[in-house]
Amino acid sequence: MRILITGANGFVGRNLSIRLQEINDLKLSTFSRDDTVAQLKERVSSSDVVIHLAAENRPEDPNAFDQVNTGLTTSICQAIEEEFAATGRRIALLFTSSTQAACDNPYGKSKLAAEEAIRALTERIDTPAIIFRLPGVFGKWCRPNYNSVVATFCHNIARSLPIRIDDPNKTIRLVYIDDVVEAFLPFLHGARPGLHWGSVSPEYEITLGRLAHQISAFPVSRETLLTDRVGTGLTRCLYATYLSYLPSDRFAYDIPSYGDERGVFVEMLKTADSGQFSFFTAKPGIIRGRHYHHTKTEKFLVMQGQARFRFRHLLSNEAIEITTSGQKPQIVESIPGWSHDVTNVGDDELIVMLWANEIFDRERPDTIPSTV
Repeated sequence: MRILITGANGFVGRNLSIRLQEINDLKLSTFSRDDTVAQLKERVSSSDVVIHLAAENRPEDPNAFDQVNTGLTTSICQAIEEEFAATGRRIALLFTSSTQAACDNPYGKSKLAAEEAIRALTERIDTPAIIFRLPGVFGKWCRPNYNSVVATFCHNIARSLPIRIDDPNKTIRLVYIDDVVEAFLPFLHGARPGLHWGSVSPEYEITLGRLAHQISAFPVSRETLLTDRVGTGLTRCLYATYLSYLPSDRFAYDIPSYGDERGVFVEMLKTADSGQFSFFTAKPGIIRGRHYHHTKTEKFLVMQGQARFRFRHLLSNEAIEITTSGQKPQIVESIPGWSHDVTNVGDDELIVMLWANEIFDRERPDTIPSTV
């Protein structure tokens, strides 16, 4: 399949181009500002699908709205119609419009006029076409300090620069770039004749104040080690976007390490309601632990070396031992009501990854010393 992308150097275009390169049997071509109308017609005629992303958002000359948003779309429609007249082949067209098309402003009017040009094309030759009226799109590679508040906030906060909020209670609508790209893909192989309207899901709503608060919390987590719930929903997308704006000299950060003659203990990551991740080391012959918990639970994974875990039931004095090593991945769990310790019984340094189901609370540690 041959696909032509206009605006391939823009925010959506870059993300879409990378995604399409991951799919076999697709041949991509592009049209940019430096190309001519003659080249546009040639590339349209040699394509199966045109993905029309090129647009002017904030031009110095307001006439550029009509020249690009409306004029370029009209030229594409003409090229598609000419190809149909010459060969009978219907070239599919995907167009990214804007929710601003419903607004009375120059940008919105130019997008609405472009939509009407596509509607008229489909009425004349019944070619497959789909229009996406997109709200604010955010994600990696979006230009900051231009027309995306998310990009601006992420860029500035990642560099410890100030941000400006005129109305913290203003609500904005957003879609994430990966969801936008995924919404485009079914059209490539499932285009149906006539005009259709596409949508992107999920769509998020958030106030500017809440948006700033959420993005500002991301760098703080490096100091507290307490991560937000970044695995789902809007927070997941904002976190990925924020990280994409980090300067390369901030890709890594230090965390505290607590060491003594036995080895080191390092906390890596804490969560609000699912515990924390750490690791510790032990030199040969060293015993660590020697305590019990009433409610706290832990999972141990030996990454290097050989460890012997000993358990003793607090009431029955029943005792068991488990030996494990980095050669065989195996989780050993601490059990409430059983005291436990771990001994390095190998010749090398022991390295053990540890997850606890709760963040360590020095006021209520639920970690009581014992002998095993």
